[in-house]
Amino acid sequence: MENRTDKNSYTILFAIAMVVVVGALLAFTASSLSPKITENQRIEKQQNILYAMGVNNNGEKNAEFVSTKEAPELFSKYITKQLVISNGKVSEDDKAYLIDLKKDKSAAAGDDSKRNLPVFVGEKDGNTFYVIPVYGKGLWDAIWGYVSVDANMVIKGAYFDHKGETPGLGANIKERFFMDDFIGEHLLDENGNFKGVDVAKGNADPTNQNKTDNEVDAIAGATITGNGVSAMIKSDLKLYKPFFDNLKNN
Repeated sequence: MENRTDKNSYTILFAIAMVVVVGALLAFTASSLSPKITENQRIEKQQNILYAMGVNNNGEKNAEFVSTKEAPELFSKYITKQLVISNGKVSEDDKAYLIDLKKDKSAAAGDDSKRNLPVFVGEKDGNTFYVIPVYGKGLWDAIWGYVSVDANMVIKGAYFDHKGETPGLGANIKERFFMDDFIGEHLLDENGNFKGVDVAKGNADPTNQNKTDNEVDAIAGATITGNGVSAMIKSDLKLYKPFFDNLKNN
């Protein structure tokens, strides 16, 4: 008697059934976890923004965020305004931190006037911080971060991260020894023109004493990643200069 399970049609039908069942399970799992994933991403962005303005749990050497439990409350405490610059106009938007820079850049298709530019205004110890997100490309994949500045576009803090840079080399952009070098660096030159900050190989100021040279020391063996950090700082932060010019004039 022929075993019906030996037929090719049975194998095909079984494979189709498994694909449908597994697909349904994956879809259900993704749908169930989606709110949790979104919430985790929201809190992570809040931690990043707070870190850049100096609200963190840093020890002597390592970069440490505030805890996920503390982040929402501290974000509400320290971030007094969320702004979005669009077509030269500034408006308040309490969801500004949810803007996806990658998607926004892609949608603008190279026309920076079409971009939505978030600014997070923070108050800490009597000082005002303007925290700005940046996004770019490293050696292998995306790099991004948050840079906080004062009204004169002097950097007060920075946080950088990456998707797939080389461990021990480009991945070190998220280490304190690199990020802390940006503190105090001027984004403008002595004439008030935007210049940015170069991650410079062979920097003549390796101990980073000169904060007006628009340079920080590069990470050994991570030239391309460093160039990516320089590029995203220049391309993204330059767009905010009219905003800061307006601050000075008001």
